[in-house]
Amino acid sequence: MTSYRGLAATIAGSDSGGGAGIQADLKTFAALDVFGTTVITAVTAQNSLGVEALFDIPPSMIRAQIDAIWSDFPIGAAKTGMLSRPETIREVTAGVRRRNITSLVVDPVMVAQSGAPLIADEAVEVLRNELLPLALLVTPNVPEAERLAQQPISSVEDMRRAAERIAALGVPNVLVKGGHLPQENEIVDVLFVEGTLVTFRDSRLETRNTHGTGCTLSAAITAELASGSPLILAVEEGRRYLRRALEYGFRPGKGWGTLGHARAGKAECPGR
Repeated sequence: MTSYRGLAATIAGSDSGGGAGIQADLKTFAALDVFGTTVITAVTAQNSLGVEALFDIPPSMIRAQIDAIWSDFPIGAAKTGMLSRPETIREVTAGVRRRNITSLVVDPVMVAQSGAPLIADEAVEVLRNELLPLALLVTPNVPEAERLAQQPISSVEDMRRAAERIAALGVPNVLVKGGHLPQENEIVDVLFVEGTLVTFRDSRLETRNTHGTGCTLSAAITAELASGSPLILAVEEGRRYLRRALEYGFRPGKGWGTLGHARAGKAECPGR
């Protein structure tokens, strides 16, 4: 029987278009040779043009999925994605506590690629105050970091301050992703880790095939953590996988294109 590098779980919403959410997470896990399990928190009807409908899974079913997975599988790391309502976040938080999930990556999904909101305003405070303190790592993009840190961000220095402010909420490690900053030639991400700020820089890829980038990065980091990698290495490898996935991106529909998850996994990876 084929062995995997580890087992991971994603606690997130379903994207019927296949580019983000649970679907992107599972594709990423598989590409990185990690067995993936799922806790579905919401079902969306969406495609490359936008979100047409959203159905939240009842908290009791979220609880049942968490308990079914963690009672059987030795999950090495987990991530969260779309958690749209306060009651959803509280149920996930209760499950994290009940199952003693310590290697948790929180991707604070707030807005879809199309601009559709994916979290209620009142849920943001619940996320900040109740779930974030249980995370090993939180991975906001610039707009999400602005809401979590409650400050505007228009520069890399602002990103550094925001990372420190989010860490003050009780998160030991924060990765603020700078893709939304209007820098023409490069992408800058800032990682607050063990009290130190680390800056990552890459040349910017000219592409509109970016649907699911946040989900994919957080899933790749989770996969690396599930395989036993230390946090900084997991972030470095996750960012490398995301870049390969962007390079292999394509446009299956009429709107935003998606990433080449499987092809990126076939590319040569250090240590595998």
